[in-house]
Amino acid sequence: MGCSIAELASKRGCEVFSGYAEHPPEVGEGIKYDLTDAESIARAVKTSDPDIIIHTAALTDVDKCETDKDLAYKINVLGTKALAEAAKEAGAFTLYTSTDYVFDGSRGMYKEDDQPNPVNYYGQTKLLGEKFCNSVARACVIYGAKPARGKTNFALWIIESLRKGQKIKLVTDQYVTPTLNTNLAEMALEVAERKLPGIYHLSGATRISRYDYAVYLAMASGLDEGLIIKSGTRDMKWSALRPLDSSLDTSKAAASLSAKPLPLREALKALISELS
Repeated sequence: MGCSIAELASKRGCEVFSGYAEHPPEVGEGIKYDLTDAESIARAVKTSDPDIIIHTAALTDVDKCETDKDLAYKINVLGTKALAEAAKEAGAFTLYTSTDYVFDGSRGMYKEDDQPNPVNYYGQTKLLGEKFCNSVARACVIYGAKPARGKTNFALWIIESLRKGQKIKLVTDQYVTPTLNTNLAEMALEVAERKLPGIYHLSGATRISRYDYAVYLAMASGLDEGLIIKSGTRDMKWSALRPLDSSLDTSKAAASLSAKPLPLREALKALISELS
């Protein structure tokens, strides 16, 4: 997501500083810092002297957050707190990217004012991080045409597997609102540029199971959907619990932003176009 925002902001003529820990960014002036080191964060903010900070960095490996809670807390909570404090000192507006996993998944289509109740430690740490920043952008299953710093995403994994003729198992009982990263970047950048406070659900507009998403993607890509095998969450060997329906209601974003949450068919059409 961070790369997509940097690319979009750069195209719009913004001066872009891209924070990194190990791999220098392709877009923007690289600013190296360590989210577990408050002094490192403060130096990075002072050096860049930003007007707006869009905080996308986090430990997002859900199972690792569960097995290494100390690291997850240092990065997702204390790191966010230190960044927000440095931003306040610099007079910068801070937009924090959060997750659908702040909800327990008992009913889905959550609105911004619904009560969070995370079922795993990743969700807990992201929820704690929300309170430090001016604005919060929650997204769900972010995917796109480019891997993020070498890491694949849900859509690319599906496409690459099916192109190789590999069978893949996907759950039919976990519902989400998948989010195209370029659409998310447009919405997040608008929220940040307008300095809109509060929480915004900036996911895709379509609620769907992970299995059905893969089938739609395969059909849109001209790949064999017969290679996609139905499975259930009970069959998955996860360290952390997952919410069964963490889909997000995006009506607030649709009503208040010029950049709208995309329905799945439009998002997949845009993805295929970006891939080609």
